[in-house]
Amino acid sequence: MQTTTVKLYTLPYNNVRTYLAASLFVLGNLAMPQLFHLIPQGGMVWLPIYFFTLVGAYKYGWMVGLLTAVLSPMANSVLFGMPIMAVLPAILLKSVLLAVSAGYAASHFRKASLGQLIGVVLTYQFIGTLGEWAMKGNFWLAIQDFRIGIPGMLLQVFGGWIFINKILNK
Repeated sequence: MQTTTVKLYTLPYNNVRTYLAASLFVLGNLAMPQLFHLIPQGGMVWLPIYFFTLVGAYKYGWMVGLLTAVLSPMANSVLFGMPIMAVLPAILLKSVLLAVSAGYAASHFRKASLGQLIGVVLTYQFIGTLGEWAMKGNFWLAIQDFRIGIPGMLLQVFGGWIFINKILNK
């Protein structure tokens, strides 16, 4: 298997590129859920709200990821009513965990391999599931992403890898 070098960045909060990049990823996180919500239970199965958070945090650093992680679910909730307010705290928790873990993995390993993306996705999902369980007190509800969201996790890993290594690398 051929290894390619990927340029990964860490954009600071005082750089306009940080806000431009985050804005583009938030727009992606606004559009993608709308497409997947055309499919019955598409949001719960495909987990589209997390996709561009992963890509943004991995490619441009945890600060871009954190802006995307917080603004995307809130904007979607206000504009489209999804996610509903009752699940917004759990989604925000998982989004922030994803941004931090993806940003850390990118800065630590300096590459975007499938194995690292699997690790990032499992890390935020596992810790986020524990947090959601603590918030809601319902284990069955907390493991919903592991029960029906496996296609979404696979989309994050494989789609994220393609996006980071092939599309944004040009």
